[in-house]
Amino acid sequence: MMDYEKILTKSIQSIAPSGIRKFFDVVATMEDAISLGVGEPDFVTPWPIREAGIYSLEKGRTYYTANAGLMELRQEICNYTNRKYGISYDAKSEVLVTVGGSEAIDLMIRCVVTPGDEVIIPEPSFVCYKPCTQMSGGVPVVIETKEEDNFRLTPRQLREKITDRTKLLILPFPNNPTGAVMSKKDLEAIAEVLRGTDIMVLSDEIYGELRYDDEGHTPFSAIDGMRERTVVVNGFSKAFAMTGWRLGYAMGPAPVIKQMLKLHQYGIMSSPTTSQFAAIEALRSCDKETEKMRQEYNYRRRYIVDGFRSMGLSCFEPLGAFYVFPCIKSMGMTSEEFANRLLQEEKVAVVPGTAFGPCGEGFIRCSYAYSINSIEEALSRISKFAKNHKSV
Repeated sequence: MMDYEKILTKSIQSIAPSGIRKFFDVVATMEDAISLGVGEPDFVTPWPIREAGIYSLEKGRTYYTANAGLMELRQEICNYTNRKYGISYDAKSEVLVTVGGSEAIDLMIRCVVTPGDEVIIPEPSFVCYKPCTQMSGGVPVVIETKEEDNFRLTPRQLREKITDRTKLLILPFPNNPTGAVMSKKDLEAIAEVLRGTDIMVLSDEIYGELRYDDEGHTPFSAIDGMRERTVVVNGFSKAFAMTGWRLGYAMGPAPVIKQMLKLHQYGIMSSPTTSQFAAIEALRSCDKETEKMRQEYNYRRRYIVDGFRSMGLSCFEPLGAFYVFPCIKSMGMTSEEFANRLLQEEKVAVVPGTAFGPCGEGFIRCSYAYSINSIEEALSRISKFAKNHKSV
């Protein structure tokens, strides 16, 4: 009989599965359950994008593309980035099209991090950063962002964690799960700490187009002196409602992108061809569709924040992405217990804050990428649950 514990690598066995998904396997088996858990737009991909994908199939464009992606798409990514943010990239050497933003994150970490290198990760944050670091042999160094700092990374926190082994800083803003953002002034303060070091930056900006304050998003590579050390990760899943198309991209210094391309060549070959043709149309003509979705998310954002506050639960106001991160410490339960009991008693699925790091204890993540009717019903059930269980 095969002893798989001996056969399988210890490094992979030691990594826990994602804390996001397990609740939704249960939801799929429950009638009348409502999920506020998965970070997926409820909008259908805008028609011009779908039409471009269909047209590419009708024309028989079902071949492999260049490993780095269609040159036409890479050029449109550069055009879009320059038009939106005033940053210039070279389509031939500084852009790589990937299978979702997640692949780009993994590639960048694997190309930069060697065993023993330290990677600074602000938490709460998306679940893949720490495992990808560990699978590269790196050492995750967690910075606990705090609600009193609006869940932003502060220069003092960063300075205290830097050592002579620090190789990479991950900047996950706008943030999943908190919805926190970093202003240009905040980013400039972080940049000041990094100047004079060789620390690279992975700036995950997948939610950059979904920001709700007047300032809007500033890519970290736009900060003076930071372009040469920064790989920006973005994609089409959130802003263009293209989750199932599985398409993302990385932009950064040519020497880094060159090495990321090697891993992509051998592990993936190229990203889905149909998705690439669809993405060209997204970048060229769908600004208005993205803005309509952003405005609807903004309405839902205000609605759900008000809903949690009206039931007596403290709720940080998110200014980016499409999540709220309400505090449930007054309930006298752990985040895991709250999520489990809410699901069983009221059939509402949320994600425990601890899925995004231990400092998420006392919080839950709720996505508002759902219809307002679903959000309204979910809030009603959560309010009932809170009244029944709130600690005195």
